[in-house]
Amino acid sequence: MNYYSGIANGYDKLHKEEQLEKLEIIKKHLKVKGLLLDIGAGTGISTKFFEVEAIALDPSKGMLEKYDGKKVCAKAEDLPFEDKTFSTIISITALHHTDIDKAIKEIKRVAKEDCLFAFTILKKAKNFEEIKEKLKNNFKLKEYDSKKDLILIS
Repeated sequence: MNYYSGIANGYDKLHKEEQLEKLEIIKKHLKVKGLLLDIGAGTGISTKFFEVEAIALDPSKGMLEKYDGKKVCAKAEDLPFEDKTFSTIISITALHHTDIDKAIKEIKRVAKEDCLFAFTILKKAKNFEEIKEKLKNNFKLKEYDSKKDLILIS
């Protein structure tokens, strides 16, 4: 059993408040539209937050079992969707778990032409600077500060 499946039952109790704070900042600066993809959705806290048609994507079946909407068990580096599917793509404190180059390539592939993006990066992630620079080089993003995360929004 992977780590996240093991903590799935208590995840929301541990992280929901912190997630909601980041999502409120995103909501102030981003008007979510169309079909939303939530990469690293976990239990679906952020997927549900925007109240739009959405797909929660996470590699942990245990985490996804806690979400009752549309969900796909997969990794950011290999998104099982057709090209140009999504109008909004978010990833809340998950991209430090990925091969960022492969994840960015896949995000760009499944994003519609005028897709909106919101990513948060854990400041203490060992690859924080690399992820930040690669995201900013590939997407037009503005920085917003949060306690433990940097928030990047298109």
